[in-house]
Amino acid sequence: MARKERKKIGELLVEAGVATVAKIEEAVATAKSSRKRTGEVLVEMNVCSDEDVARALGRQFGMEFVNLERPEGLNRVNKKLLSEDQIKKFLILPLDEKVGNTMKILIHDPMDLDALTALQFRLNCQFEKFITSRTQLRDFVEGGKSASSLLNKMSVVTASITQTHDRTKDSSQDRSSQDKSQDASVDRDKLQKIDEGALKVVDRMIINAVTNRASDIHIEPMKTSVRLRFRIDGSCIDITPPIPKKLQSSVIARIKLMAGINISERRIPQDGRIKFSVEGSPIDFRVSSCPAIWGESIVLRILRPESARIGLLNLGLQQDTLDTFNKVIRRPNGIFLVTGPTGSGKTTTLYSALNDLNRPDKKIITAEDPVEFSFKGINQVQVRESIGLTFPIILKSMLRQAPNVILVGEIRDREVADIAIQAALTGHLVFSTLHTNDAASAITRLVDMGVKPFLVASSIQAVLAQRLARILCSDCKVIDENPDTSWLRMAGITAEEAGRSTLMKPVGCPKCSHTGYHGRRGVYEMMVMNTEIRDLAFQRATVTKIRQAAVRAGMRTLLGDGKIKVLNGMTTADEVAKFAQADIAS
Repeated sequence: MARKERKKIGELLVEAGVATVAKIEEAVATAKSSRKRTGEVLVEMNVCSDEDVARALGRQFGMEFVNLERPEGLNRVNKKLLSEDQIKKFLILPLDEKVGNTMKILIHDPMDLDALTALQFRLNCQFEKFITSRTQLRDFVEGGKSASSLLNKMSVVTASITQTHDRTKDSSQDRSSQDKSQDASVDRDKLQKIDEGALKVVDRMIINAVTNRASDIHIEPMKTSVRLRFRIDGSCIDITPPIPKKLQSSVIARIKLMAGINISERRIPQDGRIKFSVEGSPIDFRVSSCPAIWGESIVLRILRPESARIGLLNLGLQQDTLDTFNKVIRRPNGIFLVTGPTGSGKTTTLYSALNDLNRPDKKIITAEDPVEFSFKGINQVQVRESIGLTFPIILKSMLRQAPNVILVGEIRDREVADIAIQAALTGHLVFSTLHTNDAASAITRLVDMGVKPFLVASSIQAVLAQRLARILCSDCKVIDENPDTSWLRMAGITAEEAGRSTLMKPVGCPKCSHTGYHGRRGVYEMMVMNTEIRDLAFQRATVTKIRQAAVRAGMRTLLGDGKIKVLNGMTTADEVAKFAQADIAS
């Protein structure tokens, strides 16, 4: 009987909707010339993650995938079966209990037969092999995510939080602690008086939010209870049961003490900051309190340093847009604007650009409100309007510091816009943000602020508009055999395009908290100024005319970029339709 031929890794990745045939062919060619494996090249090309490759290898070799980032995977590890030296040398992990002469082991490379044969000979036993990604396995073995640290994170975080009132206030970035240091000073006696039940509630709340990838924690007092919600992948999720009403005052007091906020002031909004380490990773919480009818509403924004350092390759830009992006940010002068609503990832995009430009031969200065992440080698200035340290004042001072690159957190009015434009015209590269719906609207918005059209036309180099779309969970997404045609029409996808592609849909599993989505990726449109667009800006043309000119020049719209991600099986048509929709004839 003929042996069934094993499918190639590229075929399996295409079947899973992770990669396209074109990308696979490109990766195979690169792998041959560079003598690398196809999976390795695909990860380097940012086509898929090493976890996607590991899952495909598991299907290729008939091996079960074990996720070391989930408790059910961690609980299977049994390090007692092998020595630490063997685990590190061969980069494997023993699983479960040894049955007879058979040991279950976790590997990342099924084709590394020499190492496995050597270990098998040394141990004189048989192996039942399971697979995981190299990143997860290496992080575990090297101690970045050891079982003990993950299983004991409750005690680690609790201890860290208990001490946070002494050492976590960042006075350089916490305006409330600077302005009211006496009121915001934390007293151990006050902390000890807080209900012990409230301490446990706050500890568990923070731990759950961090481990569930939340970006915000919302504590909202209602009439009979305190509503708790986590914002995960841009959507608010109710956490049940709610916090008991009797703990409301104690919970809010606990958080305000940790953030260095005056706990006796309940009539006005206040801002603070908490900083501590979870599993060795520093995590900041930006805290905001706002008086409401049933008590103070508290929001904790979770600021993870790695989210600002994901790199340009991981932003989600299509290759042609990324190439243009790289050219623009390396120009010697001019203004580069990033637009979009609050929470659309503008700061992450700008930080990624600055991080890429951060070299010893360039001086970079930023003016931010607030400074969310600190970067080595970049001069970052915190806006403090209470003492008159505003964006215009900082910008004027910046120009006397002889910088090469300037970041202005946001252009809010004509004064800031005028100074930014003057900086661009005098040889500086200026990055900033605007709150507009698309790239073309940035031109008319600046003109509406009162900036002279000829200054707008001559200073702006490019405008990048962006949104964030939820990405389908790689563990549970399945092929959508009967996609909803109404959503496809809204996303601008024709029946022919849908038929030629593998559309995917969400299902839900423990990894994605049964939402069907895990993480978000940027959707972009990049408008680069050319002669026609500059003439239209000078003539105060409408947004429609400017957009049409940009499209003629090759701009891919938000809808067009979202459409590509739907056809690649990365997200769904209804996700794209939330921020961009095609014109549909009635």
